[in-house]
This record gives sequence, structure tokens and C-alpha cells, in this order.
Amino acid sequence: MRIVSFGFQTWGRKTLQALIDSDHEVVLAVTHPASESSYKAIWNDSVEELAREHGIPVHLTERADAATIDLVKRAEPDVIVVNSWYTWMPAELYSLPPYGTLNLHDSLLPKFTGFSPVLWALISGVEEFGLTVHRMDEQLDTGDILVQHKLPIPACATGTELVLAGMELIPGAVNEALAALVSGNPRWTPQNKAERTYFHKRSDRDSRIDWSSDAVDLERFVRALSAPYPRAFSHYRGERVEVLAASISEASYGGTTGRVVVQEGGGVVVCGPNALRGNNRGLLITRVRTADGVERDGAEFFVRGGYLTDAPE
Repeated sequence: MRIVSFGFQTWGRKTLQALIDSDHEVVLAVTHPASESSYKAIWNDSVEELAREHGIPVHLTERADAATIDLVKRAEPDVIVVNSWYTWMPAELYSLPPYGTLNLHDSLLPKFTGFSPVLWALISGVEEFGLTVHRMDEQLDTGDILVQHKLPIPACATGTELVLAGMELIPGAVNEALAALVSGNPRWTPQNKAERTYFHKRSDRDSRIDWSSDAVDLERFVRALSAPYPRAFSHYRGERVEVLAASISEASYGGTTGRVVVQEGGGVVVCGPNALRGNNRGLLITRVRTADGVERDGAEFFVRGGYLTDAPE
């Protein structure tokens, strides 16, 4: 088959590599220009560079405009394959090839449609995540499913570890999807849109720790926001502090939500919800980074006690 690839960042590059390694011909690679924005600069392996190394024509664009659609028409693809494309694709484009357009999305659709699905899955506390290959339609991540691969979420996994594990699913999923199309009898499974969950783009505010949350949720939140992602943060004595490592306290603690209570196990415990009754475990902070970029042990940094707050006080 003749394939046009739409993709960006490491996800797009791994998908293009899988297409190059297949028995099919990649006739055009469409990608975004390099970006310095906070999330686009993460996992920024170049699709353009890989395509040019293999002599594949490249089209750089921010959006699927008229010029892009014209180039794709002239490439005469049998199918378009998309992974990590940031802007809207019109029906004129995604319905153009005989086999339509396949989109790769790193969640188990219809759950976690939208943005940063792996991080949101870990933050949400689900037990598994994965990769879905589906047919593109008029809505975001809602088309019929062709291939879906699952992975468990280990108890101590970080967001970065899960993202990397999910990327390793790309070659197998691409090959399975293309083989299904070639067979002439692909099995499409409609999504139950009543089960759909949508998650928005993450911003700086989404990394702020909510001390009214349970310690189990907060510990998972800290793990999800692992490097190179923006880290979980709070404010202590007027200074923004990133929480790099934390666990759940052994004892339950009472007092006031957000209060640095006591040292335990090499860190300090911060009270969470229901602090008045002391019914909950606290978050045990063991490693932090201050605004000057210096990392410190939790017990050393919080030795004066006090409160962690949503904003500088």
C-alpha cells in the first residue's frame, strides 16, 4: 500500500519508523515544524529528520491547509496513518484514501480521549493503559477501533516509564492494523460514546498539588509527573517547591490540611483530608527541588515545619 504519514515528536517518529520497516511504501511524511513550547519540546525526536534520511518527501506545516490536502491528493495514498498530530484534520483529508485514515492514540479508547492520556490514566488510578488504532472521524478519538493493545500499570510506575512502555507498542500495533486492511476483512469495533472520558491539555496549574486529596492520590500524582514532565509543586514559606519523590506515611495524622507535621522514614509528612479526625495517611515527602534548581532532602528542607499552600503566603 501507499501510505502518507502525519506525525510529530517521538510518537510520530516511531510510527514513521514502523511504516518504513513494513512491506509498504511511505510516499509522503507530513509533520509540524520544531517547537519550543513546554509540552511539544518533550519527546521531540524529529519526524522530518527520519523521513529525509530515507528519501521520503516531507511537508512541514502547522495545520492541514489547502496546500497540504493538495499534496496528499497528488501522493495518491491508500491509507493515511496519524500519530501525535496537534491540529484539526478536515473530512476532505481523512476520508480521501480508499482505506481512510488510521489514528494512533495512547489510551484504551473510549477512555482517556484528548490530551496526555498516559499521565491522566496514572493520576486517575486505573489499573491498565495501552494503545488504540482507530479510524478517524469527525470527533476527537471517537472512530471505530481496529487494534487495541493493553499494558498493566505497575504499582510504582512513573509517568515517564509508562509513556516509554506505551511507545514500544507502536510497531506491533501498526503492523497488525496494516495487515488487517490488506486482508480485506478488517474488524472495526464501534466505540461506546457513553463510556467516553475526555481529558484536556495539561497546563502549569494542573501540576499544583491539591492537599485536600487523599495521600494515595497524591503519591500517584507525584509519580505521574516525573521528568521530563513539569513536576508536582506547592508553596512553602512563600517559595514554589517541586515535590520530586514521595510515598504514603505509615501512621495516620491529624491537624490541619497542608500542615508539615513530623519526620518519618527519611522525609516529612503533610496532612491531607479529614485531618481534623486523623483518619488518613499523609504524604511523606522525601525529595524536593526549590526555585533555584537545587534538590534537597525533604526532612532537611522542611525542618522548620509550617504549611504547604496553593499560593505564596
